[in-house]
Amino acid sequence: MQTINLKSVVWKEGKYYISQCLVVDVSSFGKTKKEALAMLQDALELYFKDMALSVLFCANQN
Repeated sequence: MQTINLKSVVWKEGKYYISQCLVVDVSSFGKTKKEALAMLQDALELYFKDMALSVLFCANQN
C-alpha cells in the first residue's frame, strides 16, 4: 500500500471533534481529537479505494 501525506484540520463542535482533509472533500468526527483523526484516516482509505475501483472500471469500459 502506498502512503501519502495529506493536510487536515480538527476543531471542536459541540461535544465532538470534527476532522477534515484539506486536499479532498472528506471529513469525519469523534469524541476525541485522536478518534476524529483515526476515523478520518479510515474514511480516506475508503475514499481512495473507491476512486481506484472507479478508475479501473472506467479503463475497462474503453
